[in-house]
Amino acid sequence: MADATADNPGGTGDLVPAPRKRAVKPRHAASLIVWRQGSGEPEILMGMRHAKHKFMPSVLVFPGGRVDRGDHRVRVLSELKPETLALLGHRAPPSLARALGVAAVRELFEETGLLLGDRQGERLLADLAPLDYLCRAVTPTRRSMRFDARFLIAPAESVRGEIGGSGELEGLAWYRLSDARAAKLADITAMILNEFSEWLTVPPDQRAARPKIVYRGNDNRMSDE
Repeated sequence: MADATADNPGGTGDLVPAPRKRAVKPRHAASLIVWRQGSGEPEILMGMRHAKHKFMPSVLVFPGGRVDRGDHRVRVLSELKPETLALLGHRAPPSLARALGVAAVRELFEETGLLLGDRQGERLLADLAPLDYLCRAVTPTRRSMRFDARFLIAPAESVRGEIGGSGELEGLAWYRLSDARAAKLADITAMILNEFSEWLTVPPDQRAARPKIVYRGNDNRMSDE
């Protein structure tokens, strides 16, 4: 049967399309890939999101979360390297670029118990200097919860403490890269692991000059220039 709206666009039997919902504005967020060189291949700190989480439940992820208001104005132990600040600031004002680094370090501590920086009482002083930039990813517009997430990298020797955290991530451990790829992952996490693998092949002094990449829509890899 033909579509009534195509045959009779002005008739009383027209099918009125439901109004489109305005896409939710993505919240700024940061995730941190903490890695070390294991025996034969890199190992990455990851954990499983609880099944009751609304966003990406029951999948293996990197520590991370949204930027809080307080992340913009806190003291830090060290500032971002100029090249990392420039890459984070490509799509963000300087205050947000710095806050993204702070958020990554804060979420690492809250979710894993590992400290990249120092503590003065209850205050966390983030050590931002070890952070490198990888890429960003924007949640598709059809989702009810969206993030504009930046993925940062830090070497394991820069962090200290015992793995513990808030319980938000289960099964926290150092996963070999091949084991992480074989685990239950969201598509975007698998793509970020590929991005990280490529980053490892680039000489350290050339990594900041890699093409800027963003994942959009159905996790489409695109230029972020």
